[in-house]
Amino acid sequence: MTAPKLKIKKRQTLADQLYGQVLEQIVSNKLVQGEKLPSENQIATAFGVSRPVVREALRKLQEDGLVEARRGVGTFVRRRPSEKLIEYATAGSVAGLMRAMEARITIEKATARMAAQRASPKDIARIEAALQTLEASMQARDPSFDADYQFHRAIAAASGNEIFVQMLDCARGSIEQGIDVAQKLTRQGSQARIDVVISEHRQILEAIRAGDSEVAGVSMAYHLLQARARITDHAGIA
Repeated sequence: MTAPKLKIKKRQTLADQLYGQVLEQIVSNKLVQGEKLPSENQIATAFGVSRPVVREALRKLQEDGLVEARRGVGTFVRRRPSEKLIEYATAGSVAGLMRAMEARITIEKATARMAAQRASPKDIARIEAALQTLEASMQARDPSFDADYQFHRAIAAASGNEIFVQMLDCARGSIEQGIDVAQKLTRQGSQARIDVVISEHRQILEAIRAGDSEVAGVSMAYHLLQARARITDHAGIA
């Protein structure tokens, strides 16, 4: 495991910077799938950080499906993402991107449930319009992250709770970064994977249109979980 000292970046935690360093080595195949990582002590010494920082970085890598811990044995590389991932996002920013996706799962599952209960015909029309724009751009292999964001924002607005809209607007930068990376990776995939992504969005809309709050919430959570997982999938789709 190649281990340059971390360069301190004020806007990123040490754990996220270490996450990025390990991610780069996995993507570049310096750490190959199935390979055992050095011990916490070895990583801490090599990178000049404390063991708590190493543990936090490894926890996040494990949560994102990149490594797996085997009790009494050690930590091993589980998955190698597409090389394109660190072309579209800096390695050090990926940890934050994945945490933003994690937060969205909880928040937007609730907005979808409430939208199914409260959406007016005008709300449904706005969601539909955003989805049609998104579908057209994806089919043209030129996806619009604004259309994707507007789809999710329209659902938040349809929940009838303005706080959800404000929360999305406050996090728009992080959300759009995630959408942008995911969509660029999507362009690397086949038409059949692109079709899956479109289908996930449409399932959310149809559940809201039908007033089925349970299915709407589950469909939204599933879509965001899949998008989060596909960002780190070697197939390079989202």
